[in-house]
Amino acid sequence: MAPTSGTVLAPLARAAAERGVVVLVPDWRPDAPDGGRAHLRESAGFARRHVADLGGDPRRIVLAGWSRGARAAVGVALNPAAFDDWRPRAVVGIAGAYASAAPSTGTVPIDDLRRGGDRLPPVPVWLVHGTADPVVDVERSRELRTALGEQGRPASLDEAATDHAGVIMTEFAPERRRCVPSTAPHAVEAGALTADVLARAAGVTVRRPVRRA
Repeated sequence: MAPTSGTVLAPLARAAAERGVVVLVPDWRPDAPDGGRAHLRESAGFARRHVADLGGDPRRIVLAGWSRGARAAVGVALNPAAFDDWRPRAVVGIAGAYASAAPSTGTVPIDDLRRGGDRLPPVPVWLVHGTADPVVDVERSRELRTALGEQGRPASLDEAATDHAGVIMTEFAPERRRCVPSTAPHAVEAGALTADVLARAAGVTVRRPVRRA
């Protein structure tokens, strides 16, 4: 939720890059009058235009987000018409809740899912969540995973023994009021799992075994 906090994702971005993923991290402002929707659209457009110049494949773009950003990413998969009909290869929702409006689309992801009506092949949804998350309960991701399965949509959920910050290889620093890189074993392990999921969603082979719920 904090504005201009893209650097918080640096540890996870580096871990994903080490696995062969070209990573772009937008720095958006959820406190903007439109909830940051214009920033998100501009960032997605930038990635689509320039990823090939950066060594990536525009046909394999994965849209990922953490916390509120998870809802933004999943919202695009479940209501692409509200995001200029763009369909990424996959989306990854990290420690998110999906029963309120996504800043990317303005609609509620789980309601979009249940409403259906999209006849094109669905965008695969990959979920990651910490089982000790006190900010967003892991049940929120479990609920979405179940709902996706009931609709026959491709989805997976990976759970890690960590909290809301640990799942992106960070910890919350009260004195700074933001998340900072963490070397705690639970955060390092969980962040590695999340990076693995990002790589797999992009079609990059990862030798590390991944535990699924």
